Amino acid sequence: MSGENLTPSQYIQHHLTNLTYGKLPAGPREDGTVLHEATWTLAQSGEESAAMGFNAVNLDSIGWSLVLGTLFYLLFRGLAKRITPGVPTGFQNFAEMIIEFVQDNVKSMFPYKNKMVAPLALTILVWVFLMNFMDLIAVDLLPFIAKEIGVNLFSANPHHVFFKVVPSTDPNITLGMACAVFLLILFYSVKEKGLIGFLKELSLHPFSSKNILIQILCIPINFVLEFVNLIAKPISLGLRLFGNMYAGEMIFILISLMYGSGVLMGMFGGGLQIIWTLFHILIISLQAFIFMVLTIVYLNMAYETDESH
Repeated sequence: MSGENLTPSQYIQHHLTNLTYGKLPAGPREDGTVLHEATWTLAQSGEESAAMGFNAVNLDSIGWSLVLGTLFYLLFRGLAKRITPGVPTGFQNFAEMIIEFVQDNVKSMFPYKNKMVAPLALTILVWVFLMNFMDLIAVDLLPFIAKEIGVNLFSANPHHVFFKVVPSTDPNITLGMACAVFLLILFYSVKEKGLIGFLKELSLHPFSSKNILIQILCIPINFVLEFVNLIAKPISLGLRLFGNMYAGEMIFILISLMYGSGVLMGMFGGGLQIIWTLFHILIISLQAFIFMVLTIVYLNMAYETDESH
């Protein structure tokens, strides 16, 4: 277990620290060595990760995101190539159910013509679900494998081999996806309304008046309110997913600590884990669905004109 020779607080901290590669400033390191100049290296602690600042990449989050995204692509592309007419069976039936579910949601919430929205919604639903699903894998299994690989390949201290396996518990990933959606919102807002129309939307609502002088005075207030509302979309989209998945992962970690506290606590922890796993299946599905739905709703709002307000 990756919690071997660690206190409970160290065990929790270990599981919540990313495998980070970045530019570490000069100074003493966690293992006692000293860097005489800024060096690109793997962080040995959360403090070193923080010291790297923006010159850092969470290799585990990026890696699992790409692996799961590739898995989704290969599965659905392979299915599209061998799809058969007639009554679908097996994975084809399951995939068609998902596609029809996404299409129904897009049709009900997005009345405009855009061939990208449905594929985008499908990608978000499945990709986010797969990232969330990693939370159902035994807490210590993949980190233990990563520790063994790290020790054997790099002779690293096992306590310095960090490995988070749930990409959606990393705010960099969730906010990154939210920012991508936000850029689409901005693009289609300008495309459909024009730059002037988009700026009018930000400055002439929610307070308006037929008196030109009063309307001019309201513009700064309107802009502040609408700008905050605009920025809140990607922030709430990303933080909602991160917060729910981070809390779920924390509960799994706390339950796993019970296995090292005796037979009775281990049995109690096993029961709790089964209950929480069943409940968490609903959470990971719901969070993927919410991310998809909000994306559709926000894109729909990007298409709405002044007359639609």
